[in-house]
Amino acid sequence: MTDPTGPPMDIRAIRTPGLGDTTYVLTHQGVTIVVDPQRDIGRFEQAINDSGGQLTMVLETHLHNDYISGGRELAAKAGADLVVPAAAAPAYRSTPAFHLEDIDAGPFVVRPIHTPGHTPEHTSFLILVDDVETIVFSGGSLLVGSAGRPDLLGTERADTLARLQYQSVNRLSQLPDGVELMPTHGEGSFCSASGAGRSTSTIGDERRSNPVLAYRDIDSFVRGEIAGLQPYPAYYKFMGPANTFGYPDPPTGGAPILSVEEVAESKAAIIDLRSKQEYADGHIPGSLGLGIGDQVGVWAGWLLAHDSEIILVANNEQEVDEAVNQLAQIGMDRVVGVHYGLQAWEAGGRRTARHLTTDVHGVLERISEDPNFQILDVRAPNEHQTVSLDGSIWAYLPDLASTLPAELDTNHPVFVACGSGYRATAAVKWLEEGGLEPIVLVGAGIPDVVRAVSAQV
Repeated sequence: MTDPTGPPMDIRAIRTPGLGDTTYVLTHQGVTIVVDPQRDIGRFEQAINDSGGQLTMVLETHLHNDYISGGRELAAKAGADLVVPAAAAPAYRSTPAFHLEDIDAGPFVVRPIHTPGHTPEHTSFLILVDDVETIVFSGGSLLVGSAGRPDLLGTERADTLARLQYQSVNRLSQLPDGVELMPTHGEGSFCSASGAGRSTSTIGDERRSNPVLAYRDIDSFVRGEIAGLQPYPAYYKFMGPANTFGYPDPPTGGAPILSVEEVAESKAAIIDLRSKQEYADGHIPGSLGLGIGDQVGVWAGWLLAHDSEIILVANNEQEVDEAVNQLAQIGMDRVVGVHYGLQAWEAGGRRTARHLTTDVHGVLERISEDPNFQILDVRAPNEHQTVSLDGSIWAYLPDLASTLPAELDTNHPVFVACGSGYRATAAVKWLEEGGLEPIVLVGAGIPDVVRAVSAQV
């Protein structure tokens, strides 16, 4: 990225895939700003060091609902200003950003643009170099191919916020075509009202292709945006207050290694980070199978109580470090210990739970041969609405934690499927606790079974 009047501007987009968010580190002529950092600030400090710039400002586009911000700690460590939308009025000191009141950053100018809708205080930040409008950091306002959802503060406010969002996204669309659009929320974020696309774009591209800018009036925009909303993680309700009133520093130090006896006697929730097949071959009864990957934090925050004490079952220290980091991003700091592998557990004579796995061919065989065949689809509502298997039972994974579908027959095995086997494996905990015998479809999902069934007809 270069500006038209000077040396190159260095912009580093740092993704957090599990959250579907991007943090930006912008450096120009030795001055650095960071936009919307998560709580694990080490990676942003490294990017700042690599850029060779000096951090002078940390910009927050809004009080985030999907993670605990690292903005306050990052700014404090660097002696930089923490810039927060004026209407946010957090319970800690910050520099308020007022609508269209430019902030001089030296070699460039930061222009706040009040863009309410995702949240009431939401503010986008336009970067000007020599009076040229160059980049807009749009947070959760105008996204690539979408817009930030308006219901995260409660359905009662969704209509009002959606009306504000209509005006905000159209306000941003009036910027020059060449202005680069760099939103915080993107593909994979539950903060998007509909499926957001790639991470960045331009205002011109969005004006030509973004469906949220094609509505003929505000009422049709509101109907369209609210109609397609999907469930969002339960932990979100804790993030806004944490970012408003403050939060402690993230935990430091590793999780202690726990003995078999300590694990068995603990009341903590157990998350098993091993692979789907390792979990199937043997796991601690009642443990939640969330194989290590980008989604551990999000699903733990959705499926477990936010204040849970947590024990991790893992193969190695790297898995533990990654899980602890993801949990800390959403404020689940009470990781009380780790247990490596299951060898000691089994050697100690402790009960081990097991379940079968299968592939699409195995499912097809049971469909044709077993009159008592039952399959549970645990995908999200929009996935189920798009494609479903005749005769299957549908219940979204988060709902299983409170209620199992009444149609499930405990006298017969239940095939469990999602899109790849990840969420189906997570469902095993509640199915086993409900007295069911799960068989998990791995490496494939409901759409694959539907295609296979259609091919047989």
